[in-house]
Amino acid sequence: MTTFNERGVREQRDAVPDAGAPASAIGLIFGSGFLFSCLDTSGKFLVTAGFEAPFVAWVRFAVHLVLVLLLFQAWKNPALFRVSSLPWQIVRGGLLFGSTLCNFLALRTLQLAETVSIFFFAPMVITALAGPLLGEWAGWRRWMAILAGFAGVLVITRPGFGTFSIGHVFALGAMTCYSLYVILTRRMGARETAESLIFYSALTPVVLIFPAVPLYGTLPTDPLHWVVLVALGFFGGFGHWLLILAYRQATTYALAPYPYLQMVWMVAFGYVVFGDLPDAWTILGAAIIVTSGLYIVRREHKLRLAARKAARAQDDPRAKRL
Repeated sequence: MTTFNERGVREQRDAVPDAGAPASAIGLIFGSGFLFSCLDTSGKFLVTAGFEAPFVAWVRFAVHLVLVLLLFQAWKNPALFRVSSLPWQIVRGGLLFGSTLCNFLALRTLQLAETVSIFFFAPMVITALAGPLLGEWAGWRRWMAILAGFAGVLVITRPGFGTFSIGHVFALGAMTCYSLYVILTRRMGARETAESLIFYSALTPVVLIFPAVPLYGTLPTDPLHWVVLVALGFFGGFGHWLLILAYRQATTYALAPYPYLQMVWMVAFGYVVFGDLPDAWTILGAAIIVTSGLYIVRREHKLRLAARKAARAQDDPRAKRL
């Protein structure tokens, strides 16, 4: 695996804002969505088979950590260990683990399509939190989209109608932890190496949660359970890798619609593996959330274009003579 600064790559790609997504980038997005769906399906398979969610989540990151050490050639890559702020690296890793753990806890009772639909609300939460935490305040149009997305979450969970459960609470917790994880990543991206961000997000939960593993860990006796347990780290690790490769080739705006197609994989796996099909309320809520998310991406894209045009106008030598 080649190493690079993901933030720099995105900025370089966004310098050509109207470029469409090449077929290779779209294929990588499809591949990452497939692997993430495999991750969630495997996690649901294990937690419904009786394995404790903290143990399943810990194994997922332990295998991921081994992959990072091997693929980044840790023995000759000092950038992997170099940090500017170790405490914030630990907090960030804890948030990612919290998101994974809450997701596995939610999957004990919820369908795959339900959890991923609620998870799709994360971009709207990130937009809302970017104001107080990053100083990137959203305008009224994006706030209307955020409220519409929240309405979609309410359609799925339907509190007060006897359908809201502890599984929905965990799904919302997974989405919230992930949103904070992304916000923190954006804050740390200018100071930390991309290698260290990947490495410490896997190392932190492996080290911190290890003392509790004997309390929750139950070694599989079925060979199939061993295979699925080990595969978790591969699905998560390579899924993130494909996602990063995709954003090396295309802008965030050009790729915005395609991650939502993960819903197709989740519905398919839910039906084939567990015999689940989402109800009409879940489909309606997911449609509202996806539409709101795409609007926010489009609006932010237009604002970036306007900001670049204004900056170029100010730098024009003729403007300086006016």
